[in-house]
Amino acid sequence: MINNNLHFSGMNKVRLFFRILIFCVLTVVSQIGGLVYLLTLYIFKSLDPRIKSKVAFTILKLTSFVVLYLITAFIIVPPVAALFGRVPLPIYSANHLKPLNKITWMFNRNYVTPKLRRAILNASVEMNKKYPGTEINYLDACFPFIDKFPLIPHLSHNDGRKLDLAFLYIDNHSGKESNESPSFIGYGICEEPQNGEVKTAEFCKSKGYLQYSFLKYIIPQSSKTDFKFDAERTKSLVELLDKEEDVSKIFIEPHLKERLNLQSGKIRFHGCQAVRHDDHIHFQVK
Repeated sequence: MINNNLHFSGMNKVRLFFRILIFCVLTVVSQIGGLVYLLTLYIFKSLDPRIKSKVAFTILKLTSFVVLYLITAFIIVPPVAALFGRVPLPIYSANHLKPLNKITWMFNRNYVTPKLRRAILNASVEMNKKYPGTEINYLDACFPFIDKFPLIPHLSHNDGRKLDLAFLYIDNHSGKESNESPSFIGYGICEEPQNGEVKTAEFCKSKGYLQYSFLKYIIPQSSKTDFKFDAERTKSLVELLDKEEDVSKIFIEPHLKERLNLQSGKIRFHGCQAVRHDDHIHFQVK
């Protein structure tokens, strides 16, 4: 009897550990996922004895979690986020702005202040006027709630005022302007410095900032040769953002600022403590 009790106690501790782990992971990646998980556990606590098949019970619980999560994310969160001064960016193409990856909006990483949304929509519309057919791909923004709540792995995407954008590219096979990106997440495939340009990544590595280029080594590079960095359109996008009165800072790698002849004081080096910005544009508003 004692051994059985000890075994039962051990199983409970293991289950509790995994539940805490799942709660933490879901909270870190989506902000609301952990709470939805707890709600699902609460609902199914009373159903546990009634469903004999463990497989059926697990499938039903997982399905219920997904449904509850989607209802929360797309019906409940947007109006509540508005109370925190944040609004979602479009989840499909709207005003020539779209997410590069569906994970961004599925995990609530597409919330910004109204000022920022206005700035990027203005820039997207103007880009399409100048380059018909061009769509701007946004990457990570911020979570819907609570200033200082971290959007891992970013250092500063925690107040609704920051947004990352994918570079613009030319399709090497067709030679035409493309709205696609060589990286499926928009990060990690870098436009390296050319001969004579400043090599910031090497400098940061020499100072011990080993995280500076880590995405380059974990993101598959197989699609890199399919695309060519579109210097003209990327420069135009940065300049349009610079013209927006509410935009306060734009981060891009120093060698690209030099290559594209970008002169604005808003365009700055982000520091070695971050990650390299020759794979995307970061901008923020006041």
